[in-house]
Amino acid sequence: MARAIKLDWLDRFKDAANSDEELAIVGTWFTTTFSIGFGAERVAFKVNKGRFEDIQRNPRFDVRALFGFSAPVEVWQKFFSPTPPPIFHDVFPMIMRVPEFIVEGDSLVAMQNARALHRAMTIMRETGAGNV
Repeated sequence: MARAIKLDWLDRFKDAANSDEELAIVGTWFTTTFSIGFGAERVAFKVNKGRFEDIQRNPRFDVRALFGFSAPVEVWQKFFSPTPPPIFHDVFPMIMRVPEFIVEGDSLVAMQNARALHRAMTIMRETGAGNV
């Protein structure tokens, strides 16, 4: 049985993302709610113009996420390792090459926001590295 993922770094991620100058520029039109499934744990991220307004752990069924990523804990552990192995350094190669890494919902919304999403996920990997 896989161990649960620790998510105590989510507040650090939110602060880092909301103070990131690059995300502020590329996130001008990044307004959505997306989710991430870290194994059995689900987290919803509400973003408005590139700013993370709310992060909900295990949100209720009425939190509508337009798209999301889902993967077993073991996959996320590689992503969050201090030196990720090849392919696990970014969500886009993981989408293409890691069968357990799933894009859920409307992938068009994810791709329309690809640059901002890439930056946000990089900040997420940096703030969560070594803590998962």
